[in-house]
Amino acid sequence: MQKYINKLKDFNELVMFEHSIFSLPFIFIAMIVAADGWFGSWLLFMGILAAISARNFAMGLNRYADRDIDALNPRTKNRPNVDGRLDSYTILIFIGVNALVFIAVAFMINSLAMVLSIPILLVLGSYSYFKRFSSLAHVVLGVSLGLAPIAGVIAVQASIPVWSVLLSLGVIFWVAGFDLLYSLQDIDFDKNNNLYSIPSRYGAEATLFISALFHMLTIIFWLLFAWIAQLGFFTFLAVILSGVMLYYEHKLVRRDFTKIDRAFFTVNGYLGITFLGFIILEKVVL
Repeated sequence: MQKYINKLKDFNELVMFEHSIFSLPFIFIAMIVAADGWFGSWLLFMGILAAISARNFAMGLNRYADRDIDALNPRTKNRPNVDGRLDSYTILIFIGVNALVFIAVAFMINSLAMVLSIPILLVLGSYSYFKRFSSLAHVVLGVSLGLAPIAGVIAVQASIPVWSVLLSLGVIFWVAGFDLLYSLQDIDFDKNNNLYSIPSRYGAEATLFISALFHMLTIIFWLLFAWIAQLGFFTFLAVILSGVMLYYEHKLVRRDFTKIDRAFFTVNGYLGITFLGFIILEKVVL
């Protein structure tokens, strides 16, 4: 039994299941708004399963593709895809199983979800290779998570309304912005290994500026989302609080690059949960 527990821990370390917290809130925000309230237990289960399987696929592929890079980076050399705890064959099976689960879930939701499932997987998988030839990898990661609200609204109403695109654009720039901050940790490593991150190509100050610009766009798109979707006070309050949290995140990172982990995981995790909480309050509770 302990052997299986240890293997599960290795898979958790590989993909960090808990980081699904970045995409899950915005799937459910879109679903709640699309349903104008509670969307049902079945779609809740399907949404969780789709989000986790999609993320496991993307992260598993990223770890598989980055084996050579991770082995050289002191920050990542002890990951299970590098130190032998999970071999390449096992990781490939993990990737394939999660891809099949995602497609199966899409099939059970509706025809539009099914049709878009494979293109979505292709987008999710592309991030793993972009960093090798383009500094736009940060934006590609944003697009990958930005698909979450689109997927959520498709699950409920099998269409893509304008407000969901605005919500998605906000998520894209939110994720790209905090990924830029996170990548500051590897600025020297990326330079030395010819990886195309924005920090390695343009420096720390330019990265901080671009990240702040992206997060300004995030708030603008989320305000437009709240307006176009004709949402109320609590949604606008959620957007304003998100802006405050992002300001605090930038303040943390500018003060001390050793605070990047705190800014990346803690602040952004609370942001998504807080946003979802206010949407639930407005559309479900009241």
